[in-house]
Amino acid sequence: MTLWDWVYQYGWYFFLYSFAGWVAEVIFAAFRHGRFVNRGFLCGPLCPIYGVGLVLVALLLEPLDDHWVQLFLVAAALTTGIELVAGYLMEKLFHHRWWDYSAMPLNIGGYVCLPFSLLWGAACVLIEKCVHPLVVRFVAMIPHGLGIALLAAWTALFVADLTVTVLSIARLNRRLAELDEARQRLRLVSDALGAQLAGGALRVKGRLTLLERRLLAAFPNMRSLRHAEAFAALSAHQQRLRERWKALRAERSKVRRSKR
Repeated sequence: MTLWDWVYQYGWYFFLYSFAGWVAEVIFAAFRHGRFVNRGFLCGPLCPIYGVGLVLVALLLEPLDDHWVQLFLVAAALTTGIELVAGYLMEKLFHHRWWDYSAMPLNIGGYVCLPFSLLWGAACVLIEKCVHPLVVRFVAMIPHGLGIALLAAWTALFVADLTVTVLSIARLNRRLAELDEARQRLRLVSDALGAQLAGGALRVKGRLTLLERRLLAAFPNMRSLRHAEAFAALSAHQQRLRERWKALRAERSKVRRSKR
């Protein structure tokens, strides 16, 4: 296999598993919250951490295909390491904690925990033994010219999505810094007056863009490490807006039913 053939094949695996991971996250969120939530770091239907993890599993663990116990243990360790490194790097790069397993047993810094490590290990065994052979056959069935064109298009969209998301997080961090500054100035006046003015500041500076609102919805446990108080106030403000919107929709539905 040439280098370009390898890039083509594993590029397809990355996008297919990233999409499958996004689907799994959406289904999990739907069962948990009773509504659609566009989960994942990106705006598009991709969770790259799944793509990276399962590509590495397919690439590194093929020699263990006939050894189920070893495959499970190594897969659990590998995916746990990926999640640990990803959580740590995202926190350091963007100054937010995106997920937190601190309440789970046997966790490491809240980034990973034993129950999910065991779950990832079992899922990787299932994927390696049952799903990946089907994925390999599916990729082989795609006409090569069409496959290259689609892969190039998806790569361009992925890079654009990543760029927009990173810029959105940078904008959110600037907004939080402004809110933090405003709240600190308001405290110099008085607590009572500050509470009223802070609400106004949140309404003005807390008007989030669509991408920023999506990030807050996708990561409900996310917290800012640099502007924790401002982020908590902003999140609470967005939660109140969601609750008001739900109440309004319920009232409208009730009025429509009464007119029938």
